[in-house]
Amino acid sequence: MPYAISQPGARRLSATKHMSLFQQPARLLFAAVFLLLLQAACSLPPAPVSVPAPATERATQTGIASWYGPGFHGKPTASGVIYDQHELTAAHQTLPLGTRVMVTNLQNSASMELTINDRGPFAKGRILDLSYAAAQALGAVGPGTIPVRLEVIDGGPYRIQAIRDSLDYTLQLGSFSQLENAQTLRDRFAQDYADVTIAPLQTRDATYFRVQLGTFSNRAAAEERARRVSQAGFPVIIVEK
Repeated sequence: MPYAISQPGARRLSATKHMSLFQQPARLLFAAVFLLLLQAACSLPPAPVSVPAPATERATQTGIASWYGPGFHGKPTASGVIYDQHELTAAHQTLPLGTRVMVTNLQNSASMELTINDRGPFAKGRILDLSYAAAQALGAVGPGTIPVRLEVIDGGPYRIQAIRDSLDYTLQLGSFSQLENAQTLRDRFAQDYADVTIAPLQTRDATYFRVQLGTFSNRAAAEERARRVSQAGFPVIIVEK
């Protein structure tokens, strides 16, 4: 008598194949949703960089910083120090040489302390020239210029309450640790010049009394007066006021 043999394995295989065909659309739908979410995440704008607020008691300035390097490396700066592009320094138009400042890149919030040891920049609209090392640390080498905030940390012998836009110049005739000696020189020059003054300079160790002649808004005018005073037989140097 013919009989049929049950084949449960075949039935299980058929059921498994049926389930696989059912799950395929679900997997495709999940993959599509995942790709849409990933694309949306990539299209979001970057989160804004949080820049710390400046200390309220410090003199500050905001503007564009550039940098200078190989062409000036090894040459004297306005302070007399030889420029080393690998040191953390900067040039500023008016801050006293030797001033310590905190400079913050307003695009990426990177900050560092620098020493002002040179004059510049001379390009219009810029407030600071960074050394190569400072530019690397602040992220200025690639773009060439960056927006920065400058804060005065230490002005040395000078109390800096505001950062000036331009410098004045004067002629220094002498500097003395004794006020009487400065008064003697001042009285001597006062016979021929009306604008002779004594300007005390307080340092950490002593006070110096500087005899100065005139105030000039540009260096060319100061150089012209210095030439005439020198021709009269008096030694004179041009200093920032």
